[in-house]
Amino acid sequence: MKYLWVVIFTIVLVWSGINPKDPFTWLLEVAPAVIGAVLLALTYNSFRLTPLLYALILAHCVVLMVGGHYTYAEVPFFDGLFGAERNNYDKLGHFFQGFVPALLAREILIRKNIVNGAVWRNIIIVSICLAFSAFYELLEWWVALATGEDAEAFLGTQGYAWDTQSDMGFALLGAILSVLLLSHYHDNQLNKL
Repeated sequence: MKYLWVVIFTIVLVWSGINPKDPFTWLLEVAPAVIGAVLLALTYNSFRLTPLLYALILAHCVVLMVGGHYTYAEVPFFDGLFGAERNNYDKLGHFFQGFVPALLAREILIRKNIVNGAVWRNIIIVSICLAFSAFYELLEWWVALATGEDAEAFLGTQGYAWDTQSDMGFALLGAILSVLLLSHYHDNQLNKL
């Protein structure tokens, strides 16, 4: 399983780096996936995650790498999808930004026995994801300030005034749905560890 994960990750990473639309944007978008892969490799023996979480992390990495290759504003198939005037691939990315980290936070909180009680744990999980999403929006802003015009493709606002707020809203939705839809299945996998 881990070799398949590495092969898929590597193939998509190499593909995404071949003639990306904007090399600077590619670097910014792919960096979190590469950092995540390195962290997973470093912790594989000491804190192995559930198969579900590894699969979702890989899917999130693929979303990042596809967005890096095309830029989030120009991913094919998402142009005019459902009659939208803008390319909404970035909304998929921000949904994953809540959906996948929610399961990661859940796994860490449960396995390290940090929070007792499912209700408080779920509130904290969603709060962590929303805080991370807000931090990411600040990071995008700082990159834009530091690089000027070069950051336009990275920001991907496409003239949408509420882009930052809707990005955080999609991450919040992803986190809530992750907790609601995957908790039972995730618990089954946690019990097998």
